[in-house]
Amino acid sequence: MSQLAPDIPSRTANLINGEWLDVGDGHFTVVLDKYHGTEMARLPHATSAQMETAIAAASASRLALAEMSAGDRSARLEALADLLQQRDEALARLIVAEAGKPIGYARAEIARCISTVRTAAAEALRFGGEVVPMDFGAGRGRTAFTRRFPVGVVAAITPFNFPLNLVLHKVAPAMAVGCPVVLKPAPQAPLCSLALAGMLQEIGWPAGAFSVLVCGIPVAEQLVTDTRVAMLSFTGSDSVGWHLKRICGKKKVALELGGNGSVVIDHGTDLAAAAKAVAMGANLYAGQTCISTQRIFAVASVFDEFRDLLVREYENLVAGDPSDDSVTVGPVIDAHHFARISDWVAEAVRDGAEVLAGGSATDAARHVFAPTLLTNVARSARVSCSEVFGPVAVLERVENFEAALRAVNDSTYGLQAGVFTHHIRHMTLAHEQLEVGAVIINSAPGFRVDSMPYGGVKDSGLGREGLRYAMEEMTEPRLLVF
Repeated sequence: MSQLAPDIPSRTANLINGEWLDVGDGHFTVVLDKYHGTEMARLPHATSAQMETAIAAASASRLALAEMSAGDRSARLEALADLLQQRDEALARLIVAEAGKPIGYARAEIARCISTVRTAAAEALRFGGEVVPMDFGAGRGRTAFTRRFPVGVVAAITPFNFPLNLVLHKVAPAMAVGCPVVLKPAPQAPLCSLALAGMLQEIGWPAGAFSVLVCGIPVAEQLVTDTRVAMLSFTGSDSVGWHLKRICGKKKVALELGGNGSVVIDHGTDLAAAAKAVAMGANLYAGQTCISTQRIFAVASVFDEFRDLLVREYENLVAGDPSDDSVTVGPVIDAHHFARISDWVAEAVRDGAEVLAGGSATDAARHVFAPTLLTNVARSARVSCSEVFGPVAVLERVENFEAALRAVNDSTYGLQAGVFTHHIRHMTLAHEQLEVGAVIINSAPGFRVDSMPYGGVKDSGLGREGLRYAMEEMTEPRLLVF
């Protein structure tokens, strides 16, 4: 078998109930190196019968997981973290190839993966219920407490942009609480998920408790609708996420969806530092994160100075080969999204937008789009009101800080927002008024630590990820009164 990297066997099969199966329904997903366009793997699409096998095995594995102590689950997670650490550079190179992520950012993703798994290992030991006070009235003389029990089989559907860490944000908390997982990875970048499956075999995780299936939409929807599946955990586009919620039935649902992350630039802040952070936040990994900076609102008194500083920072960004340490902006994930981004920018310009930086491809053959900054953009333009998921941001002048907050809220999304301010009152006002899952002060909205509660409101999602918070989503409290 060919090797993707020295420590990672190449996988060209689905893992179903502990078996690698290289025969499917006759259709295949071809995984390409996103910069060079060369074929990395050809993966069979799982059949409906294979999905049935995976779900049945996951359901049956609940007994084996229930017999594992919290200490056992924590030890397996620590063993997984050790494997990730041993193979960190090989995994980073795999992310560069299959996801087109710049190597520095890919290495940072692997570091986060290790932190994610070690945090889950620690949380497995301290996760529990609570004592419920009721020694009064009808409860006089009684004691009550809750224990949290795993909900059962989790259907995990993940995106391409963090092909290992966002998988682990579903798998690691499920392992910590004892939930089996059936994973459907992103078709653009499934190889990290298959590498993870191999590592779970190495640490001795029960065979049926983790399956990975590359499959078409009907088989994926079979996973979502099956009544033996207790929870759907989905990360991806808002249109797909809300559709899956509609069809999934009575199961628990956690949705981490899109955004068009906003930044507010207040007067009195360090404009040079803010410009550097915003330029990076809008363009790192070609803007292909759901908390990438997309809408920038600068108060009128600092707009001109901030605009000039921001354009200068844009000029310093390097686009090109993601394996190059100097590159910030690599390729867009595929031809479809490259064309969409190009069309949206052209549409905005036709309707009167001014191009401050970029505006076109730097290497169309390799799907590299220039870091692009627009201004005077119509509110109805898709680069403003929709999620670009590309290296495109819009900068607009607002009268004052309160007007900036209103502009941020004028969106169907509400994931995270960044606010650059040195005024305590403005910080608290932003926290009180912004309709988002998190307000990040003096940083771009792309800030995330893996243990923090992460998720959004409005079209940006439902529920929270972050290890302990995901573990709560994947368990139910059961009360004992005596």
